[in-house]
Amino acid sequence: MKKDFMFTSESVTEGHPDKLCDQVSDAIVDHFLQQDPYSRVIAECAVSTSILFIAARFASEARVDFPYIARQVINQIGYDRHEFNGKTCSILTSLKESPRDAEFCFNEQELTDSEIDAITVKNQVTVFGFACNQTPAFMPLPIWLAHKLARRLTSARLQKILPYLSQDGKTQVGVEFRNRRPFRIHSMTVIASQRKGEGPDMKKLNDDIREAIIDNVFYDEDIKPDKDTRIFVNPDGPFITGGPSVHSGLTGRKNAIDTYGEYSRHSGAALSGKDPMRIDRVGAYAARYAAKNVVAAGLADECEVQLSYSIGLSRPVSIQVETFGTGKQSDAAISEMIEKNFEFRLGGIAKQFHLRHLPSTIKGGFYRKLAVYGHVGRMDIGLPWEVIDKTHLLKA
Repeated sequence: MKKDFMFTSESVTEGHPDKLCDQVSDAIVDHFLQQDPYSRVIAECAVSTSILFIAARFASEARVDFPYIARQVINQIGYDRHEFNGKTCSILTSLKESPRDAEFCFNEQELTDSEIDAITVKNQVTVFGFACNQTPAFMPLPIWLAHKLARRLTSARLQKILPYLSQDGKTQVGVEFRNRRPFRIHSMTVIASQRKGEGPDMKKLNDDIREAIIDNVFYDEDIKPDKDTRIFVNPDGPFITGGPSVHSGLTGRKNAIDTYGEYSRHSGAALSGKDPMRIDRVGAYAARYAAKNVVAAGLADECEVQLSYSIGLSRPVSIQVETFGTGKQSDAAISEMIEKNFEFRLGGIAKQFHLRHLPSTIKGGFYRKLAVYGHVGRMDIGLPWEVIDKTHLLKA
C-alpha cells in the first residue's frame, strides 16, 4: 500500500450551479417532509442561462409550490443580477404524482425489531462511509481544507470583506502525505467569481484572496502553507459573474465534494433530492456513523465501511471494513463488531436518526443544509450520524 503520496480535493461555494441544483432539490424534500413525514419524493434539477428545470416524482399529501421554492433558493443564495436572478429566470417542471404507498406510512419509533426486519429496500446499491483522525471532524485533510476555503469565500462576500465577490467559487487543496499522514501543503487553488464591472485587477485580487481567505483559513491549522507551496488565484484570469449564466448545473454531480473528496470511495449515487427512505442516501450516513465511531474508539487511524444492499432485503448482503493497515485489530474483527453494534436496516436507520422528522424540527429545513459543504464531517450542524456515542461498545 502506498505510504507517501500527494492528494488533492476540491470544494465549491453555494452559488456553484451544481450546488444550486442540490439545494433546490433538498429544499423540495424539506417542504414535503415538513407537511407530511411519510412523503416519498425524488427531485432533480438542471440549471443554465436564465432557466431552471425541475423533474420530480412524489407520493404525498403535502402541497408544494415547486417554482416558488426554486426562486426562494436562488434569491437566498444571492443571485440578483440581470444575468441570473430568482425573479426573471424561467422555471420549468415535469412532475409525476403517484398513489400514496401505505407500506411506508408507519411511525418508525413504534416499530418492533421484527417489524423493522420486514421493511425491505427498494434500491440496489453499495454505499461507503469513511473516517480518519487527520482532522477534528474525522475527515481527510484535503477536503476539510477545501471546504474551509469555500466557506470563507462565501463569508467574505456576505460580510462585505470582499464586496466585489460573486456567488460562484471553487477551491482545491493538495496535501503531501508521508507514511499516510499529512506532511505539508503542496498546493492550493482558489477560483473566485467577481461581480461584473466591480472586480479589482489580478494583482489586487491575488493579494485580497491570500489575506482575507487563505491566511484566515490556515490561522488555526497545524499544517500551514510553506515557502514552496504553490498558490493559484484565478489562474485562467478574471472570472466574471460566474453561476448559471456561465456554466450549467445538475443535481448530484458533486458526489466527491458531498463525501470525502475522493480520498475514500463513494457509491456514485446522488445524495441530494431523495427522501430518507432511500437506502442509497441514508445507507451512506449509516456507514459514516460506523466508520467514525471505529476511529474515535481508537481501533484504527483510518476506516472505510462498505455496505451492499439488494432489492427485497432489509439487511445489507455484505458488510466490509478496510483500515488500510492502520487497524489495531483485524479488519474482519472490526467488521464483526460493527455488524453487532450498529443498525444498517432501512427502518432501523430511520428510527435511530429520526430522518423523516428532522425537517419539521429544525428551522429553515434540514436536508438543504446538507446540500453544500458536505453531507458528512459537518461541525456546524448537529448531524445524528456524526455522533460518537458507540465508542464504549467498540472498546469493550
